[in-house]
Amino acid sequence: MDAPSRRARVTNRPLPDQPESGPDLFAVSRLSPLDACARVGSTPQGLSQAAAKRRLKQFGLNVATRERRATIPQELWGRARNPLNALLLTLAIVSYFLGDVRASVVIVTMVVLAIVTAFVQEHRSNNAAARLRAMVHTTATVRRKTPHTETSFSEVPIEQLVPGDVVRLSAGDMIPGDLRLLEAKDLFINQSALTGEAMPAEKHAQASDTDHDDPFDVPNLCFMGANVVSGYGEGVLLRTGRATYFGQLADELAEQHVPTAFDEGINRFTWLMIRFIVVMVPTVFLINGLTKHDWLEALLFAVAVAVGLTPEMLPMIVTVNLAKGAMAMSRDKVIVKRLNAIQNFGAMDVLCTDKTGTLTQDHIILKRCLNIRGEESDKVLQYAFLNSHFQSGLRNLLDNAVLAHVNLHPLWGADGGWSKVDEIPFDFTRRRMSVVVARKDGKHILICKGAIEEIFAVCSGYEIGDEIGRLDESHFQIAKEETIALNSDGFRVIAVAYKELDPPKAAYSLNDEGDLTLLGYIAFLDPPKETARAAIAALAGKGVRVKILTGDNDIITRKICREVNLDPGEILLGSKVERLGDRELADVATHTSVFAKLTPTQKERTVRALRASGHVVGFLGDGINDSPALKAADVGISVDSAVDIAKDSADIILLEKNLLVLQDGIVEGRRIFGNILKYIRMGASSNFGNMFSVVGASMFLPFLPMAPIQVLTNNLLYDFSQTTIPTDNVDEDFLATPRRWDISNIFKFMIFIGPISSIFDYMTYGVMLFVFHAWNNPALFQTGWFVESLLTQTLIIHIIRTARIPFIESHASPALIATTIIICAIGIALPFSWAGAALGFTPLPWSYWPIIAGMLLAYMVLTHLVKLWFVRRWGF
Repeated sequence: MDAPSRRARVTNRPLPDQPESGPDLFAVSRLSPLDACARVGSTPQGLSQAAAKRRLKQFGLNVATRERRATIPQELWGRARNPLNALLLTLAIVSYFLGDVRASVVIVTMVVLAIVTAFVQEHRSNNAAARLRAMVHTTATVRRKTPHTETSFSEVPIEQLVPGDVVRLSAGDMIPGDLRLLEAKDLFINQSALTGEAMPAEKHAQASDTDHDDPFDVPNLCFMGANVVSGYGEGVLLRTGRATYFGQLADELAEQHVPTAFDEGINRFTWLMIRFIVVMVPTVFLINGLTKHDWLEALLFAVAVAVGLTPEMLPMIVTVNLAKGAMAMSRDKVIVKRLNAIQNFGAMDVLCTDKTGTLTQDHIILKRCLNIRGEESDKVLQYAFLNSHFQSGLRNLLDNAVLAHVNLHPLWGADGGWSKVDEIPFDFTRRRMSVVVARKDGKHILICKGAIEEIFAVCSGYEIGDEIGRLDESHFQIAKEETIALNSDGFRVIAVAYKELDPPKAAYSLNDEGDLTLLGYIAFLDPPKETARAAIAALAGKGVRVKILTGDNDIITRKICREVNLDPGEILLGSKVERLGDRELADVATHTSVFAKLTPTQKERTVRALRASGHVVGFLGDGINDSPALKAADVGISVDSAVDIAKDSADIILLEKNLLVLQDGIVEGRRIFGNILKYIRMGASSNFGNMFSVVGASMFLPFLPMAPIQVLTNNLLYDFSQTTIPTDNVDEDFLATPRRWDISNIFKFMIFIGPISSIFDYMTYGVMLFVFHAWNNPALFQTGWFVESLLTQTLIIHIIRTARIPFIESHASPALIATTIIICAIGIALPFSWAGAALGFTPLPWSYWPIIAGMLLAYMVLTHLVKLWFVRRWGF
C-alpha cells in the first residue's frame, strides 16, 4: 500500500475517544494554547516530575508497537512462519495419514532443527543488538518541574514522555507524540511518512477556526512519525505510544517492507526450487505408480522426494548468517537495525559521505575572527557569539565552536545587557539564520550569520571599526579573495552581518533579512582524521569507491580531499546538479568523486542517480540535511550522535564515526553472502542432479530406488551437515570485490555441476546391479545408493565452497569439517547398526567400500575441474 492509501485509511478511522487514548484532536485544535494544556491536565510550564511519573504508569512507555522487543514466542513464530516450513509440515501430515508415521516424525524433526537453530542465533543477535541500542539515546527537550528548581527544559528519553508534557522542537527533531503547538516560529514539518506528501507543511500555534476533514491538515497539530525540517516550536503532548496515529498504524507500516535485492534473490531461488518440485514430484509419482503398480508406495516415495527437493534449511542458513554478522559487527560497536542491510554492505560498491567527521576529526575550532580587510575583530566575535548564544534551533558544530571559543577566551560583556526578541531559523535554501536581540537602550539588532554567498546577497554596506561604507564590486572581490585564501588553508568560513531595526517590532520575518551591514568572517578549522587516508585506501582495495557529498564549498572540500589522498577531480557543484536531468546526472555522477554545495534534495537526487546507474550505494550521514539521502540509499548509515531523524532513517548506526569500521562491515556482508551462496549452489546443483537420478532409476528398476523413510533419513543427515555452513571461512579473493545476486550465474552453475552427481549415481546403480547382483535384492541396492548419495552430497560442499583447490589452497572451518566427518561416519556405520535394520538397510559387502572410495575421489576431481572451467568462463 502506498503512502496516500495509508493516509486514506488513517483519516477515515474514527478518532479514539476513550480516556486512555487522549482527547479529541479536532476539539483541542480549536482551543487557545492555555485551554489546550488544561484539556490534558497540564500548563504551558509543563508537568512536575511526580506527575510525569504517575502518568507514565497510567499510559505506559511512549513506544509504538513496531518498536517493541519481540517476545520469545513471537521470535519462534517468526522463524516458523515460512512457506517452506508450511510445505514440509503439510507433507508430514500427508505421510501420517498415509500410515507412514516414521516419515512424518523425520519431517517434523527436520523442521524443528531448522527453526530452533535459527531461533537460537537470532535471539542471541537480538540480545546483543538490544544491549548496544541502549547506548543510543533518542531524546526530546522537555519542560519539567522539580520541587527544588525552577521549571526548565532538559533532555528526556522519548519513551519516558507522557500526555501533558511540554516539548520544544527544533530542526532535526522527531515529533515525539501527537501534540498541539503552543508556540511556533517558521516551523515546517515533514509528514511524508504519514501522508505521502513530499513537501513540508507549515505549522503555527494559533487556535484553528476552520473545520478540517483530515487531522494532518490542521495547522496547529503535529504527529508522531513526522520530523522538523526547519524552525522551532513548543507543544503539549496529547497522545503518546500506541494511542498516537503512528502507533495505530505501526503494525501496518512495519509490514510494508520494500524487498531488497537480497530478498528478491532469495525469493527467486526459492521459487526455482518450488518449480522443480511441481514438475518432479508428479512425474516420479506417475512413473513409479505405472511401473510398479503400488500407488500408495509411489505416493509415499513422491512425498519423500518432495521433502528432499525442498530447501528447508535455507531460512535457517540465511537467518543464522545474518545473525552471526550482526553479532560480529556488534563487537565493533555497530548496531544493525535491519539484518538484511548487512548483505547490502557486501554488495555496496559506492559509499557516499559528508566530509565533516568522516574525513575530518569532527572537532571544529574557531581560529580567526576577521573584518573584511582580514584584521582581527572583537565585534565580529561578539556578534557571532550573540547569534549562536540566543538561537533556539539546532545548534551545529560551528555554533558549539563559537560558544567554546568565547568560554576559553572571555569577551567582556559578550552577552551582558542583551536579550532575545525573535529569530529567523536556519533552512537549507537560505543557508543562513538570524536572531534579533535588544540592547540595554532597547534598540533591536538583527544579527545574521551563514554561508558567504548568501550573506553577501543580503548586504548593502560594510563596517570596519568606526568606518561604515557602501559595498561595491571591489569589496566583494576582496572578500572573495580573502575567503578563497582561508578555504585554501583548510578553513571553513562563515560571514557575519547585522542591521539596526527601527522602529522595533514584536516579531520579525524573512523580509527583514535585507540591507544588512557586513561585519566580517569567522574561520573554523577541522583537521583531517589520521585514519581517513588509510580507510579510503582500504575501501578502494575492497572495490568500494568513496564519494564526497557536502554542503560546503568546493575550495575547502578540494583541500581536505587532497590531504587524505582522495583525488577530487572535477568537483560537481549543486548549482549544476540542479540543471541536470535525472539521466544526465546518472551519467555524470558515476564519474564524479566530489560533490559540493549540495542541498539535501540534491544529495538525495545524487544517491538515486547512482543507484539508477546500477551501483549499490551506501550513505553515511548524521545531519538533518542527510536524512533524505539516507532513505534513498541501499544502506543508510548514521552515528549515535546524529540528529533524531538521521538515526531513524538509517539501517545501521555506528557508535564511532570511522570509515575503518565500515570496511569491517563490508567484509562481514560479503562473508555472509558467500556462505549463503554456498548453500544455494549446493542445493540447486544437487536437486538438479537428483532429478535425473530419481527419474531414471524409477523408470528401469522393478522396485523403488530408495524407500521413502530412507530418502527422508538421507535428507535429515545431509541437513545436519549443512548447519555449520554459517561458520565457514570465505576466501580472501571472494571478499575483495562487491558481491551481488546473479541468478543467471546460479542457474548456469546448476546446469553444469548438477548432472555430474547423476553420472556417479548411475555408476553406483551399475555397481549395485551388475557387480553385487542386486536386481532381486532391493535392500542391498537401496543401502548402496543411500551411502553413495549421502557421502557425495556431504563431501561435495568442500569442492563447491571455494573457487580454489579445496583442502590445499582453501580450508573449511573446523565446525564444517567436524559435521562432515560425523555425518560421513554415521552414513558408513548405519547399514551395520540396529537403526539401519529398522530403516530397511542391510550390511554392504566389504568390496563395496574401495569401489565407492574410488568413485568419490573421481567425483570430487571431476567436479573440481568443471568448477575451474566454470569460474574461468563465468566467474564464481
